[in-house]
Amino acid sequence: MTYKTIVVHLDAGRRRRARLDLAFRLAERFDAHLIGVFGLEPVVLPSLPEVATPTLIETIHAQRHAASEEAAAEFRDKMQKEQYTAKSEWRATLDDGFAALELQAKYADLVLAGQPDPAGDGVPAAFAHRLVMSIGRPVLYVPFAGRFEDCGSRVLVAWNASRESARAVHDALPLLREAEQAEVATFAAEKIFPGEDALYDPEMAAYLARHGARVTLASEPGADIDTGSLILSRAAERGSDLIVMGAYSHSRVRELVLGGATRELFRSMTVPTLMSH
Repeated sequence: MTYKTIVVHLDAGRRRRARLDLAFRLAERFDAHLIGVFGLEPVVLPSLPEVATPTLIETIHAQRHAASEEAAAEFRDKMQKEQYTAKSEWRATLDDGFAALELQAKYADLVLAGQPDPAGDGVPAAFAHRLVMSIGRPVLYVPFAGRFEDCGSRVLVAWNASRESARAVHDALPLLREAEQAEVATFAAEKIFPGEDALYDPEMAAYLARHGARVTLASEPGADIDTGSLILSRAAERGSDLIVMGAYSHSRVRELVLGGATRELFRSMTVPTLMSH
């Protein structure tokens, strides 16, 4: 398994160039086809006809068109500069950006998107949250703060033997095989593997070794700190430049309710984080 098609989501936000740069780096590393997709949330017009005037509609469309053109210029300039035009494509929509990205992701191995930026001008947080839950592909989220020209040299895998966690490990195999250092850490291990007084899950190390990835195993007690904070603290201590983890949702009806660790990572992400659901 490798990444042969990578999709990067570009919006009107200030951090889209950082995502593009990282996406190109990964595409170059894996000799992958890179597709840039511009899209925003669907426009929700006021219900009052006197508010939703043709002038307002035209203004919104013009703003979206301008943002799309700027993003397209950045993408094409980058591909030309890097002599990567033959292995890249540009897609854009001014309507439902989520639906367009969701469809394009079905033909990709990896999708890059942005961490929700509460002070930014990109897509709203719900856009990013829904993405990993619905597309059936791993999403590599790029933080809204910091510089990340590359990632995957020092990987921290947050492992809890769940379906989502197992999928994340599998989806990250191309990166794990190339990592200089990779650690599979179980947080609150006493709750996941009761009765085990040694390490956590040696089967995972054996599984990854068969795929050519060399990893170390670690565990941390739950203490009184939430799992998301434990993951971020360990990533900082280990100098990790990539976190791999399952994404969790408790939603069963209408509203997406994220699990605690997933919610904390979305809120306080410090390094690129690959999530799968």
